[in-house]
Amino acid sequence: MGRKRSAVVAVSLAVATTAAGIVAASTSDAATACGALFDDFNYSSRTDPALTKRGWSIRTQTGGPGVPGAGWRADNVAFPTVDGQRVAQLTATTDGTAAGTTHAEFSQSQRRFLAGTYLARVKFADAPVSGPDGDHVNQTFYAISPLAAPRDPSYSELDFSEYLPNGGWGEAGPINYQTSWYTYVPEPWYADNQHDQQARSIAGWHDVQATVGDGHVKYYIDGTLVGDHSGKFYPRQAMSIDFNQWFIDLAGRAAGAPAVWQQSVDYVFHAKNQVLTPAQATAAVASYRSAGTTHTDTVSAAGDCTVTAPQPTTTTSRPATAPPTTQPATPAPGGTAWAPGVAYARGQVVTYQGARYECRIAHTSLVSWEPPNVQALWLAL
Repeated sequence: MGRKRSAVVAVSLAVATTAAGIVAASTSDAATACGALFDDFNYSSRTDPALTKRGWSIRTQTGGPGVPGAGWRADNVAFPTVDGQRVAQLTATTDGTAAGTTHAEFSQSQRRFLAGTYLARVKFADAPVSGPDGDHVNQTFYAISPLAAPRDPSYSELDFSEYLPNGGWGEAGPINYQTSWYTYVPEPWYADNQHDQQARSIAGWHDVQATVGDGHVKYYIDGTLVGDHSGKFYPRQAMSIDFNQWFIDLAGRAAGAPAVWQQSVDYVFHAKNQVLTPAQATAAVASYRSAGTTHTDTVSAAGDCTVTAPQPTTTTSRPATAPPTTQPATPAPGGTAWAPGVAYARGQVVTYQGARYECRIAHTSLVSWEPPNVQALWLAL
């Protein structure tokens, strides 16, 4: 994130990186079976206690990326109402000098995100809200791990969107990048990544999505596939989820009147270890909103995928006096009969209506989660 792309190497390498336990969800209900994060950014301000309690941190430490000597200001992150919806808003300002340049960044800094689906609705800008235009500003949504050392082979970074309305890194704008990183060296600069780009404006609201699973990272803008990366560029360790807005450089910018740039984020959603279609991901968000849910977070830091479902409700009413009129399914060879309210382990084989199924994700079964109905949990044998 925030590094020029003139040294992109090894764009394709066939290595086996298929992630175990990653499944394609069949319904939006199954989308959150392995844990999910949804945040509607319904906070009163950056000092709202719920913000840090829910794992968000606002950057204030100096350093890269961007203009050397620029500041990262906590008050550049706010939670106003934009277009009728409470949002997270990042502001970046510059007067053409390093001392007069400020950036913004906030993140889910605990590194617990790897395979699954990432989605955010982001409002990008082609022009500043005030001041002169022309700055090389970068408006982003990404996931990242630390670089332990130059050429660190376990380094992982996925830039879901880096929007440069006025260009940068030697490219004219507007241009938008999706980049999957293997590693890099800060000095002298060396980059090993795979990227796609769209040389067009994406000003306004857009759904920015990526899915990570089965050895592929797929990038989407408004439901349209714009990149498919694989091989060694598939992430190798858990990452944080981040948003930031910053200036690449001050090239061609004379010192003078300050320019103020703003990027807004309506919501963020992550479904752990679940590869969702754009329709499924947006349906999951719509479900949260229709239920009045502004925040939920059931994503653990563990690498496994264990579904914890509520047990069937105990009833005190009298059971029906008449016995069932249908015979129970005859178990097929090689498995016990599926039943609700049972904790199933990954790899366990069951039978249902004469067919055999293997458990794909550890979970406790529920009525309506019969194997044929939830392909995300059961593999037909």
